[in-house]
Amino acid sequence: MPRPRSLTTADLATAALAVIDRAGLSGLTMRAVAKELHVATMALYRYVADRDQLEVLVVDRVLGGVDLSVPAGDWREQLRALLDRMRVAVSAHPAVVPLLMRHRQSATATLHIIEAMLGVLAAAGFSGHDRVLAQRTLVGFLLGHLQNEHYAALAGPGTAAMAELVAADYPHLTETAAEARGLAPAEEFHGGLDIVLRGLTPPGS
Repeated sequence: MPRPRSLTTADLATAALAVIDRAGLSGLTMRAVAKELHVATMALYRYVADRDQLEVLVVDRVLGGVDLSVPAGDWREQLRALLDRMRVAVSAHPAVVPLLMRHRQSATATLHIIEAMLGVLAAAGFSGHDRVLAQRTLVGFLLGHLQNEHYAALAGPGTAAMAELVAADYPHLTETAAEARGLAPAEEFHGGLDIVLRGLTPPGS
């Protein structure tokens, strides 16, 4: 009998991500990943206990290459750089957005990113509850943007339908929806982040 093929967790993560990119999150099964790797399904259980652990590996695979260095200068620009790199990494594999939301507190890569963000906030003078609120607000904005961009179709049929409503009944909604149709996702991200960062002020400033 041939010896079972030796795998690494990196092999599993790469194969699982390939399955997700091709078939969506619903296509992620142990059987599908095993097929991608040309091994028996049971062979995967030597490396992961279940699908949850496989999902964590995928999140680490997507975010593990994010550059955690921060540019010199203003702390707001440092946070902007970290959040934008994270957005770009996830947007390359949009089907993983729900996994990022589900496993952000258990995947090692996300913990490193959060630690880098907290380091910037601490150096800027945020501490205690203020640091907690600032960090959670930033992460909440990023996750909300990713969810909207990839799952709510920001400039899709829903926005188009609102733009076509009777203007006399919904003057602000129709005007805003029409404007939104021409707004690129990256522009929306940076514009929204500008608003959030302007609202963050270290205590005592």
